[in-house]
Amino acid sequence: MANKNTSKPNLHPNNKHQTDYDFSKLCKVYPPLKEYVFVNKYETKTIDFSNAKAVKKLNRALLFAYYKLSFWDFPDDNLSPPIPGRVDYIHYLADLLKESGINKNVKILDIGTGASCIYPILGNAEYGWQFVATDIDEKSLESVAQILMKNNLTNAIKWRHQTDLTSIFKGILNSSDKFSATMCNPPFYRSEEEAMQANIRKLKGLGARSNTVARNFSGRFNELCYKGGEKAFVHTYLYESSLCKTQSFWYTTLVSKKENLESMYASLKKLNATDIKTIPMYHGNKITRIVAWTFLSEAEQKHWNENE
Repeated sequence: MANKNTSKPNLHPNNKHQTDYDFSKLCKVYPPLKEYVFVNKYETKTIDFSNAKAVKKLNRALLFAYYKLSFWDFPDDNLSPPIPGRVDYIHYLADLLKESGINKNVKILDIGTGASCIYPILGNAEYGWQFVATDIDEKSLESVAQILMKNNLTNAIKWRHQTDLTSIFKGILNSSDKFSATMCNPPFYRSEEEAMQANIRKLKGLGARSNTVARNFSGRFNELCYKGGEKAFVHTYLYESSLCKTQSFWYTTLVSKKENLESMYASLKKLNATDIKTIPMYHGNKITRIVAWTFLSEAEQKHWNENE
């Protein structure tokens, strides 16, 4: 049984996916999606969202229909991210940059871009931003290189391989690098077992009929898991950002677990962040948030904008 294809409340006002998917349009743009589309008991066209292949084909159709892509492929065991939620991060980040007076020559560092390169693709399509995309997985970056080349995006989006599994910025940032913002969707499971248990719960929520542990959005261990989970990852991120305070106006990350916020705020205070913002995002029953911080003084922020 698949869930009813409902509208998607609470998405950012600029999000193109406010209402039900137009499967007629999507199948016309990407015909291989047709075999996964059916009419459910509510007389609505939908797909089985617990089927990883169906979800990947839907994502590809959305990118072809709305985000200027003609090619988007990578191994099936890599994470295939849901487009509406991912583009929400982009829109909220755009709001943050606009509020800060940053509206030209925007350059973003995407930490852990994955094989899909989804944030750079969406950010470039929606706002024309330039990106540097990083990842620890060479195989994922091979897929990124193919996607960028086949969509003529190699000038707008660059990629860098992080060879140090314990570092985020070390070995990635050059002394001349200057970013409008960094962004990250951190791995939030402590172990593969924890990820699988969470997936089983998710599949049950989607109405899956089997006890399969195949993740409905796929995902390799390094994409989903980090020793110590989300909390450990973001605290490494916070600390390393304090070592390169003036190389990005804003540092940002998604935070899925509300209980991690208090320790993040405490750490940022100790690290002398000058401003911290928490931006909530509501996707149906799921609540996540973007935490953004800067180390720039008011004078440095003004100077930054004057030189953009």
